[in-house]
Amino acid sequence: MEDGFSSYSSLYDTSSLLQFCNDDSASAASSMEVTDRLASLEQRVQMQEDEIQLLKSALADVVRRLNASEEQQAMLTRKGPTKDPTGLKKSPSADSCTGKSARPMMAALPLRPTVNNGTVLPKKGSGTLPSPSGSRRDAPAPATKSTVKRTSSSEHVGPQGRKESAGDARGNRTRAGSTGSNSSGKKASESKLKEPVFNAGMRRVTHCKEEGYVKMYLKGRPITMYMPKDLVDTYSLEAKAELPPKKLKLDWVYGYRGRDCRSNLYLLPTGETVYFIASVVVLYNVDEQLQRHYTGHTDDIKCLAVHPDKITIATGQVAGTSSDGKQLAPHVRIWDSVSLNTLHVLGTGFFDRALVCLAFAKSNGGSSLCVVDDSNDHVLSVWDWQREERLAEVKCSNESVFAADFHPTDANIIVTCGKSHLYFWTLERGTLVKKQGLFEKQEKPKFVLCVTFSENGDAITGDSSGNILVWGKGTNRISHAIQGAHEGSIFALCMLRNGTLVSGGKDRRLVSWDGNYQQIQAIEVPELYGPVRTVAEGRGESVLIGTTRNYVLQGSLDGEFIPITQTHTDELWGLAIHPLKHHFLTCGHDKHVCLWDSVSHQPIWTKTMEDAVQSSGFHPSGAVVAIGTQTGRWLVLDTETKDLVTVHTDGNEQLSVMRFSPDGNFLAIGSHDNYIYIYAVAENGKKYSRVGKCSGHSSFITHLDWSVDSQYLVSNSGDYEILYWIPSVCKQVVSVETTRDIPWATYTCTLGFHVFGLWPDGSDGTDINAVCRSHEGRLLVTGDDFGKVHLFAFPCSQFRAPSHIYGGHSSHVTNVTFLFDDSHLVSTGGKDMSIMQWRVV
Repeated sequence: MEDGFSSYSSLYDTSSLLQFCNDDSASAASSMEVTDRLASLEQRVQMQEDEIQLLKSALADVVRRLNASEEQQAMLTRKGPTKDPTGLKKSPSADSCTGKSARPMMAALPLRPTVNNGTVLPKKGSGTLPSPSGSRRDAPAPATKSTVKRTSSSEHVGPQGRKESAGDARGNRTRAGSTGSNSSGKKASESKLKEPVFNAGMRRVTHCKEEGYVKMYLKGRPITMYMPKDLVDTYSLEAKAELPPKKLKLDWVYGYRGRDCRSNLYLLPTGETVYFIASVVVLYNVDEQLQRHYTGHTDDIKCLAVHPDKITIATGQVAGTSSDGKQLAPHVRIWDSVSLNTLHVLGTGFFDRALVCLAFAKSNGGSSLCVVDDSNDHVLSVWDWQREERLAEVKCSNESVFAADFHPTDANIIVTCGKSHLYFWTLERGTLVKKQGLFEKQEKPKFVLCVTFSENGDAITGDSSGNILVWGKGTNRISHAIQGAHEGSIFALCMLRNGTLVSGGKDRRLVSWDGNYQQIQAIEVPELYGPVRTVAEGRGESVLIGTTRNYVLQGSLDGEFIPITQTHTDELWGLAIHPLKHHFLTCGHDKHVCLWDSVSHQPIWTKTMEDAVQSSGFHPSGAVVAIGTQTGRWLVLDTETKDLVTVHTDGNEQLSVMRFSPDGNFLAIGSHDNYIYIYAVAENGKKYSRVGKCSGHSSFITHLDWSVDSQYLVSNSGDYEILYWIPSVCKQVVSVETTRDIPWATYTCTLGFHVFGLWPDGSDGTDINAVCRSHEGRLLVTGDDFGKVHLFAFPCSQFRAPSHIYGGHSSHVTNVTFLFDDSHLVSTGGKDMSIMQWRVV
């Protein structure tokens, strides 16, 4: 027995606490700044709280062990020696908390205390450090040997926009890590016999049969979830959960990535327009209103090139991180646009960070591919892609590179351009030789932004000064200049089949030029669509335009342009489903609210708000929709006319949840100020009067659900609390017997008995952003921080429940929800700004 308890001295190492107690840096006599002293004191208090939590846990464990030991001794005295002296056999009710089964003593002694991980959350959700999971999302990718000695690139860019900033929309949910966390470093595997509880990294689950609850630990914090009475006798934690009866198929992708990518829009001979957003390449037939999708990538796609055969396509992605923390190297995928099969994968382990430019050679049958990566040296490499061989590589520039292309008649000449440079490269016996473009009398621009070629082989560039420069074939000198072709930067140049040059730029003008570089005509793209990012030749006389506000436009040079796809232009969080129609509403930090038709895949209306928008919810009648902003203001809009019905303000922090009761008589608003505001609703959603606010959470509100009869409300918060309320009087319900059998109208809370099986191993408690149960009650879907949508069977109340997993998003999936008839599911990506519609099959 002594051995069993002696390990506590190493498990609960309080040396860090003593060190802090003896530290005088925060006293008035210290030379530190006041703000630093405050920060130091905060950290000290946090550490002391953590130590107390761990000591409490240790004490509880000691008492439990003593009880188990005494009980064991009594049993042995009564029964004499058992047949299984090793105690390897587990009793069927080993995971019960009744303590009535005669278990061998060692089996009842877990090696570690129940608080088995580093950080205990503070009471207030005002974190000072980003989530520990953030560190595993941006680690560098392994690089294989290369003949180019690269400058070390210390800051690897992981998946684009995985909740990276301190001002993250859901708030940083952790404080400085605890110092008292299992400093003994012992592994659970050292224990030969363990109590039958499930231990999964940061998550530990136990079942108490007598009381009828399951207890789960997220980041050391216990979460007790009571099951309905009719399950108390039959529930088993070890029972295997089934896969869901349905699957998802990607049906439609809304959006285009134009804000920071170039040359990523082309028309294929099949009549399909090809472009990308997030980690999906979209092949969109506008005439037939059909989309196909290439989904071979695992993270953000940044560049795209079409082979001269117009069938083979190359796309390049950024470095990423999988959900289990493994590095996903940046690489190029070459695939068939007819079959959507991947033909080759190039450069895994060679490229660094991301790929910024791709181009196929035009003159040698397209057998060569040039690639520029996003390393510090922006390495330019040339590949024989069919053999997957690298033919040459060279440091291109330590400044940004915006474009790279082969000469149309000589596969050994490549032109690259970017910040303060234009280079003409010649491939000679496996080496790339550089000639710099000479601007001579012409003022050198800060950025050379795009390059194309004329029929006779001249190179043509557009730059940040608004000039178009022509470079004589085979030379590095200017042969012709169009000064002031645009006001401001020229982002795109496109040479049409008939020899007309089309330029587009920051001034939103689209200008066409004849063979002598005389202007033919100019039109201006409406301000709503934003500056022109890329131009491509369409069918017949038409052209395609991609804009910096993520629109793809189709039209002719003498007529107007119509959008064929669009999306938001900043982080996307709000998603609400119309209760009676195939419509859904999205809203984001770009201040835009958009109502979509999921059948025609077109926006019904768009409205711009004064503040960044965070959340939304439809009234059960569908007549109005409530919109929550990041400033505490909330508005109600008429669904048909988008007119403003009312506007209110509650607090000055972001409103994370807007949820009407099923009977339509109440609106619950979950805020980051830890309160839930309740309003009485009248006149079919047109009139609102405040009932009060529910006070009791010690962190920000994350999710809310109403009971079927609209009498109760359940809420989750940033520190993993589950609280129950009677909203009509704003009172908390603490009786377990009252709450355990309440039937809920929706399941969007991420914590609760019916959904706890969705939490993955090693989760830090913030990895699941959204949950939704289907209306018929058999499916549960989640959106996580790793760009994945998971489909589970409902109820999901078994540990490590299996799921179907779907990729496509390249940023944290911020919201998921089923359409009113469960025919489709909609998911939104945070920083990838994409909306994906999935068919339930």
